[in-house]
Amino acid sequence: MRFLSTSILVAVAITASAFAQSGPAPFTVAETGRAYGSLAQAVGAIGGGRGTVVVAPGTYHECAVQQEGDVTIRAATPGSAIFDGVVCEGKAALVLRGRSSTVEGIVFQNMRVPDGNGAGIRLENGNLSVSNSLFRNSEEGILTGNYDGGQVAIDKSTFRHLGRCDRDLDCAHGIYIGRLASLSVTNSRFDQGDGGHYLKTRTARVTITGNSFDDSGGHLTNYMIDLSNGATGVISGNEMVQGKDKDNWSAFITVAPEGREHSSAGLVIEGNKAGFVPGLDRNSTFVANFTDDAVRIGQNKLAPTMKVSDRR
Repeated sequence: MRFLSTSILVAVAITASAFAQSGPAPFTVAETGRAYGSLAQAVGAIGGGRGTVVVAPGTYHECAVQQEGDVTIRAATPGSAIFDGVVCEGKAALVLRGRSSTVEGIVFQNMRVPDGNGAGIRLENGNLSVSNSLFRNSEEGILTGNYDGGQVAIDKSTFRHLGRCDRDLDCAHGIYIGRLASLSVTNSRFDQGDGGHYLKTRTARVTITGNSFDDSGGHLTNYMIDLSNGATGVISGNEMVQGKDKDNWSAFITVAPEGREHSSAGLVIEGNKAGFVPGLDRNSTFVANFTDDAVRIGQNKLAPTMKVSDRR
């Protein structure tokens, strides 16, 4: 399986964290060449138009809200721009509700809020594209609202040490996509979860391909992929390893465990590899289907003790 060099991204991020913000105006709108002292000022300058904010290397204790327009936020060097521990509106480092948003090469870390859903990105409107980015040591990586027509695409990104199910609050997850139109997650890595699911979505359609779900270092985690209300689409070419420290180890993938809102007839799950950490012997199920929809489960390479599917 080919991934973006996650190790390189992390190494660059760690190196960058040793430096302070680069100069007095580290946020530049590429189209105008004008630099701003804060991300919020740069995003505000784009307003309802279309523009790209280029972020200089550094660690930034700030956040921003996009109210309108089509905005790209891009690290000048992937992995060198780190947003650390500051959220807007009690939600996330980036609160996005414009027409569209693109995030490239950014590191988000240490996001926590009182309601337990502190995220790197909170999407509340429009479409979102994320690539070459790292989300770590937070309650949630990406969280969205529920609205018609939204599309989320994630590629070549890493989700590490995310999720939680404590404090008598609803669980948080590595990625939690609400009732939008579609979700695509490709060539990305999920590992060392701290509770909840690695990937949870309520979208009607999914494309989840070429990813790694490594639960060997997870703590009180649940499913790798949770299609909460069912979905069509494809889940293929993923590698999944279940660890020992689970809150729920009964399945790797679930279909509509919280009620069927979308048909899953024709959902294709094939070409995946799933197993357990060495020394763990467990009778888990690869696909738990909570509906009577005819999910198409093709050839997958599974551990000998794993059941291919069951109806729940």
